[in-house]
Order: sequence, then C-alpha cells, then structure tokens
Amino acid sequence: MNPFSPSPHPPSLRFFTHTMSHVVTLPGLTVTTSSSSSYPHIHSLTTTRLCSKVRVSAQFKSHDSTPIDFCDPDWKHKFKQDFQERFSLPHVTDIFHDTPPMPSTFCLQHRTPMVRDFAGLNPSKEWRGYINDNDRVLLKTIYYSSSTSAGAECIDPGCSWVEQWVHRAGPREKIYFKPEEVKAAIVTCGGLCPGLNDVIRQLVITLEAYGVKKIVGIPFGYRGFSDKEFSEVPLSRNVVQNIHLSGGSLLGVSRGGPAVNEIVDSLQERGINMLFVLGGNGTHAGANAIHDEAHSAYHGIGIVKLMGRSSGFIAMHASLASGQIDICLIPEVPFKLHGQNGVLSHMKHLIETKGSAVICVAEGAGQGLLQKTNATDASGNAVLGDIGGYIQQETKKYFKEIGIHADIKYIDPTYMIRACRANASDGILCAVLGQNAVHGAFAGYSGITVGTCNTHYAYFPITEAISHPRLVDPNSRMWHRCLTSTGQPDFF
Repeated sequence: MNPFSPSPHPPSLRFFTHTMSHVVTLPGLTVTTSSSSSYPHIHSLTTTRLCSKVRVSAQFKSHDSTPIDFCDPDWKHKFKQDFQERFSLPHVTDIFHDTPPMPSTFCLQHRTPMVRDFAGLNPSKEWRGYINDNDRVLLKTIYYSSSTSAGAECIDPGCSWVEQWVHRAGPREKIYFKPEEVKAAIVTCGGLCPGLNDVIRQLVITLEAYGVKKIVGIPFGYRGFSDKEFSEVPLSRNVVQNIHLSGGSLLGVSRGGPAVNEIVDSLQERGINMLFVLGGNGTHAGANAIHDEAHSAYHGIGIVKLMGRSSGFIAMHASLASGQIDICLIPEVPFKLHGQNGVLSHMKHLIETKGSAVICVAEGAGQGLLQKTNATDASGNAVLGDIGGYIQQETKKYFKEIGIHADIKYIDPTYMIRACRANASDGILCAVLGQNAVHGAFAGYSGITVGTCNTHYAYFPITEAISHPRLVDPNSRMWHRCLTSTGQPDFF
C-alpha cells in the first residue's frame, strides 16, 4: 500500500506509547515527503460554516509554526507540510553532505557481520529483511466524527480526517558508518526502571551484528562523562549475555550531570561517534502488594503511591490491571479530600459497605493540597510533596474524629518496582527498542528516539517527543474504563 494514499484506517493524535532508547549521533536531516490524499470530505461543510462566522486557528502547533487558519481552503495541505517538517528525522548528511552510503553490514542470512571479508557481496540481493526509507506508519487510527466523542482529539473544529505518517523503524539497506570506525557508547540516566539491562544487552548484540568492535558503557549517567573517578566499561556480548536476568542497570544511574558542552568535549576526547541514551519512567505495578493485607484487616485501608509526576498513566493502568482498587487519584483530575463529595467521605462509605478500601495515588496528584516549596532535584525537577503520606495522615485523623476504627497501611513501592527485572512482554519491547536504535544510528539518523506507534515501531525526532507532556485525558475511554472498574464518584 502506498503510505501517501487514502487509508481505510482512521486516527488518534496521541502518538506513541513507549519510548526507552534515544539515539544521538550527529545533528541534521530534513526528510520531506508529499502527501496530498485525505479522508473522504465528510466534514468540509461543517468547517466552512464555522469559518463563515469566526476565524479559527489550531491550538496544536509546533514550536516555530504559525497557527493554522482553518478558513484557508488549503489548510490541510499546509498542516501536512508542517507535520512532515516537524517529524522529519535529522540525518548525518545534513552536516556532512558528501557522506557516501554503503551496503549494510547487517544481514541475518549470513549470521555474521559483512565487513571486509564480504566486501564483494551485496546482501540486499539475497536478503529481504530491510526497511525501505519511504516506509511510514500511520499515526492516527481512529476517525472521530465529532469533537464531543469520548477522547476525541481533533485537528480542526470539524474533526476532519488528515493523514499523518511517521518513519518506520528497522534496518536499512544502506548505512553511513563503517563499523570498524565506530566507537559506540551507552549511558543510562534518570531513575531506575525495569528493562534497562534488556535494552543495554540488545544494543550491544545488535552493534556487534553490524561489526562494531569498540562498545563502552558510561557509568552513572551523564556524571560519567565528567567525573574522573569513573572509567568506561568495555561491553561485548559475553559481558551482557545474562544481564537481563537482573534488575537495575549494569551501568548505574544518576540524575543531573555536567553541562552539555562538557559532555560534547568528553565525547570528542574519547573518540565516541555513536551515543545511545536510555531513560524513562518505570512500569506499573504494586497495587496488589498490600491488597491482601488491606482486605484481611478489620476496616483495612490500603494506600499505594505510584510513579507519575505529571501524568497518571501508571496509576490508571495499575488500577485497571489489579481490579482491586477502589479509588484512583491522578494529577490530571483534581480532587478534594474533605467535605461531602471528598475522598474521605467515600472511604467511609466503602468501610461501611464492603469493610475495606484500597487507594492508588500517583505521586504528582493533589499537589495543590500540600504546602509548596521551591526545592528542585539534581535534574531540575520540582520536588513534589508526599501526597501519599498526606492522605495517610488525613485519613487517620478523619476516622478518629468520626469514631470509626480504621487499620491504615501505606506503601511507596517506587524503588521495589524500578529495581526489578522486566517481565516477558516488557523484555520483548526493550529488546526491539534496542535493536531499532542501532539500526537507526547506522542508517545515519541522529537526534531521534524509537518507540511504538499503533503496534509498529517508528522513529521520532527527539524535539517532538519532548515538546509537550503526554497526559491522561479525563474524557478518554481508558479513564472511563478505570472509573468503571473502581466505581469512584467525582471528588469535587
């Protein structure tokens, strides 16, 4: 199927679900493609009517683009052009224009890297496992007929269908680095999460499959670039063969680090020309950790705090997965503790009707209820108040005041979760992310991140991945499913 022809499959502007491996080599490329097709003109009349009354501009725009005038009959074409420019992938040839491509040394048919011994053999003629540079993944999969549909994310007021495509991830037939000249480095930053070792392992294995001999790990995050007491960790398949069986990170992690110019200077001094940076939040788990205790105690109330500084995806999915959560509190949905419609009043109802309650709260939820500080951590993030501990104390006071016994248990399993090994499905995800990160680097792409998009793996410019946070939509079907599972009311 031509990726720029009309597709029967429709959309969602929330584009990727997982990102764990960032590729940084050299800055660059603007790959432009043309896409003139669109979904059948279902909403052209609606948009026209709106434009006849008021000039409407898009709120969804890139950093440097101007707002879209939906009264312009050519707005779809301009939107697509803007989208393609924003999601084009930087490439090494943007900086080094004369860099010649060469046949890929990655070919599973030979099971060994095609270096000098295979100089006269073109694997592309024998192996059909490469990704064409023009392959694309459709970003949207749902066609919303109205902006009032649950979870609708529309580009224009009429919810017009506009195709948006991102680059498919995978090995390319031509590469832009000679494996024997590559020195690749891997660094893990931020907090721990399951799967880091899985990604490290696959990065090393795939680099060796291309024929790379010089692979090193940078210990303890970005600090490893400037702290002289930390030495590079030589990596090979033998070193990483079994690291996925353990949690944590083989290389260690840390927050903060030296200035960017110091890191760049360190890369040049070390001769590193391929850098892989790993980071991201932990997975969801932990709600069941106190479920048995909460339900076995008389008037037991269990409070579990999970990761999620600004978004509640982990808490929401954990609540749905466990099926045992009575109240789920996330940053995107405001709530109050006290009063007739407050969380504490609902806890009382749960104790009286079912004898127990389990509350799952994201760490960034309810920060407006806590005393604010101006403190920041080593990464520059605002230090959050302990909403879990606050709810625990307020719950104790509330039930003591109303004269009802309550056995309250509070757990913050953050580091128990972060330090455990990845489960089977996450292990596969991490493996494929690591492999595709290497494929992207050898294909000459730079400043990109690899993630999943509608069950397919794709490359995204890092600038777009970090341009705005991905938040839970309180009107989305997934949040509605969570509310159905918990049975909680609105707490305001």
